[in-house]
Amino acid sequence: MEKALRSKKAICFFILPGLILFLLIVAIPIIQSADYSLLKWNGISEGTFVGLDNYIEMFKDPVFLLSLKNSLLLAAASVLIQMPISMLLALVLVNGVKGENFFRNAFFIPVIISSTVIANLWMKIYHPSYGLLNVFFEWLGHPEWKQNWLGSSATVLVACFIPMIWKDIGYNMLLFYSAAKSISSDIIEAAKIDGASKLQISTKIIMPIIIPMIEAVTIFCIVGSLKSFDMIFILTGGGPMHASSVLSLMMYNEIFSSNHYGYASAVAIAIIIICLLFTFGVQFIFKKIMGKYRSDS
Repeated sequence: MEKALRSKKAICFFILPGLILFLLIVAIPIIQSADYSLLKWNGISEGTFVGLDNYIEMFKDPVFLLSLKNSLLLAAASVLIQMPISMLLALVLVNGVKGENFFRNAFFIPVIISSTVIANLWMKIYHPSYGLLNVFFEWLGHPEWKQNWLGSSATVLVACFIPMIWKDIGYNMLLFYSAAKSISSDIIEAAKIDGASKLQISTKIIMPIIIPMIEAVTIFCIVGSLKSFDMIFILTGGGPMHASSVLSLMMYNEIFSSNHYGYASAVAIAIIIICLLFTFGVQFIFKKIMGKYRSDS
């Protein structure tokens, strides 16, 4: 085994299948999209080279700017709302509660349900006539609170974000839970002997140790938000008046509704660049945090 690990031929042999798949599925399509983004092309006739015109037009396009803003708001909500809830649930379960296995599985159920099913369920909740939310407000004696939640530009974004954030809470919770469970029980027992409370164990021991997992989940939340598509597509299709449009949905509409393949490819490249910038930014921030934590230790 050690000989195989030292052999460059063996290393290349094992890496090659993954490298081929990466090139075919990721690298080559990205290169093609970058090439298409320099064209004015409808996907059928021969494209016309326009250089960076698509990118210039993109940053003048109010729909793109609104979609970018909505995607960034979703990313912020994922990091500032979804992650803390997931972390809190994970820490509660790790500290031991009656029915731990039941609650862990219950929180994870929305993750394994299809986004199409969840979107349709929430459409019933938000329905202006018989939706559970409006019926609840009427039961409370406040019919003036009733809204057309998915049909009003004032409420549609929040109405879309709630099921999107709710769906993935269980996934992030399980990642935090598994990372916390991997901590040696000796460390936890030593802290308890020293008189540490459950809150102190959670904040002073568990959270600093699982910082690498917090970094990974932060990246997952941001990148997942920037490429979100299916839930909003089913709930609103980006309406009303593009109020709930996000980058991936805008790209889809530009390709399949407007036949602007070159322009949509420019949007795709913009999404990739934004995701990379956020990924490198998060890694840089957490590198500083880890450095500070080690120096304090």
